[in-house]
Amino acid sequence: MNQEVKSGKILSPSTPWTERGVPGIEVPDEQQALKATFTEPTVECPECHALVTRTAMTFNAYVCPQCDEHLRMKARDRLTWFFDQVKTELGQEFVAKDPLKFVDSKPYPERMVEAQKKTGESEALIVMQGTLKDVAMTACAFEFDFMGGSMGTVVGDRFVQAAERAIALKQPFICFAASGGARMQEGMLSLMQMARTSAAIQRVKEAGLPYIVVLTHPVYGGVTASLAMLGDVHIAEPKAMIGFAGKRVIEQTVREKLEEPFQRAEYLLDHGVIDQIVHRHALRDTVYRIVTKLMNLP
Repeated sequence: MNQEVKSGKILSPSTPWTERGVPGIEVPDEQQALKATFTEPTVECPECHALVTRTAMTFNAYVCPQCDEHLRMKARDRLTWFFDQVKTELGQEFVAKDPLKFVDSKPYPERMVEAQKKTGESEALIVMQGTLKDVAMTACAFEFDFMGGSMGTVVGDRFVQAAERAIALKQPFICFAASGGARMQEGMLSLMQMARTSAAIQRVKEAGLPYIVVLTHPVYGGVTASLAMLGDVHIAEPKAMIGFAGKRVIEQTVREKLEEPFQRAEYLLDHGVIDQIVHRHALRDTVYRIVTKLMNLP
């Protein structure tokens, strides 16, 4: 026999309707409340805080589809996005050492292991050779998540090797810069990479090959003072922070408040430091046009 419960009492089907309970809506508690879920990892835009799936961000070259903010790209993702076809990767044989036995809050080798686990890369610079619209090029990109894209001896080794390979194959050399500067854990050896990379760039130019720098967010320190500002053409992404010393350091030195857009790409363009600002979606075509023009290619 069908029965229902009212206030702890069992009611029979013959119970008058006036004595039956009124059906209601059960309201779940806060812990059981339904929440929006995504079927895949999402990326939050730091500007408008929109949540976009990682797949959508990848197809959009990590440009926010809501507000057009340029998010940081991993070095490997950037190079595979830049090239139509990657032919080879260079510099994997170079391994960082600990010549100074440097220890701050933890030993240098431990920091390296942490950075390698975090990024999946062995160092802060990735070098690849490939083709862009049938034009063979050599390109390198800094991985900022690897100890702030700092420049140590291995970064110098890989950059110099890339420059020499570009000269040997008569290819243009493209650099996507994103760094906090020299790596303090390697001391003077790190600072010497400024001279090494500058000399390598000079050899590229003497060979009559273009060296193009793409300044992404952010570029500071010894990288700005060397390889990032020695290009034949300097392209920057929108709103990229570019400088030598940081904004707070300069404010403490000159004892003045520096307002936006100080050290932004737009500010540097107005003051003649860089040549142009290019949206990421137009970057491949822009680099291709510059390369074909400088190398007198059809």
